[in-house]
Amino acid sequence: MNNLSKEYSASYFLTPGECDSQQRMPITVLVDRIIEVATLHANTWNVGFSELAKSGQTWVLSRVTFEMHRYPRINEYYTLTTWIESYNKHFSERNFAICDVDGSVIGYARTIWVVIDTITRASVDISRFGYIADNISDRECPIAKQSRLRPLPEYEATHYRFRYTDIDFNRHVNSCRYIDVLLNQWPLDFHDNHRIARFEIAYMKEAYFGDEVEVRSHTDGNETTAEIINGNEALCRARFIFTDEHYQ
Repeated sequence: MNNLSKEYSASYFLTPGECDSQQRMPITVLVDRIIEVATLHANTWNVGFSELAKSGQTWVLSRVTFEMHRYPRINEYYTLTTWIESYNKHFSERNFAICDVDGSVIGYARTIWVVIDTITRASVDISRFGYIADNISDRECPIAKQSRLRPLPEYEATHYRFRYTDIDFNRHVNSCRYIDVLLNQWPLDFHDNHRIARFEIAYMKEAYFGDEVEVRSHTDGNETTAEIINGNEALCRARFIFTDEHYQ
């Protein structure tokens, strides 16, 4: 584990129980690791979950974008390294490099984080976190920033009701559960023959236990755009770019 101030690294082992049906890392596990490593880095600066909770505040993941040349596979070690690209009173841009056991980069991720008041759910001015501003890294992240995800003018739709296992410790829908719902729009044989090369998601509103939502998607070639709608409000919007990869 690397605890240099401007960067933080953590290594993991992909167990069989964490793998998807193609014996590789699911993107939900990758997002979980992104959240975990970001939290560990923030903890080293005393601006992590435990410290913010004292004042009724918490970090919230707003956007995730990543591109993967390949995913870690069953019984493989891998490492995530994170750093801050930019920071202002509204949000922090945090990047990641994902490396294999030999140290070769197999993917990059971009994320945007905000701090909210846990009671009002309103955003909080984070300019007081001066230690973050002092530790912005000049390390580059070569993937493009997230595109602007717009409402879908045409789409196919299914419905889903959030249940107990969708809810996290904040008592709203866990960030990764939105992704699970979106991934379930494709049958198994599609996932057997395709890999997600680039993924983007923007979280917009929170959902809660019992909410029934509409899952909308539109596919054009190797690209699918999607959104989850609760009533008249978008909870999240996402974009998937697939590449052919056949599971043996």
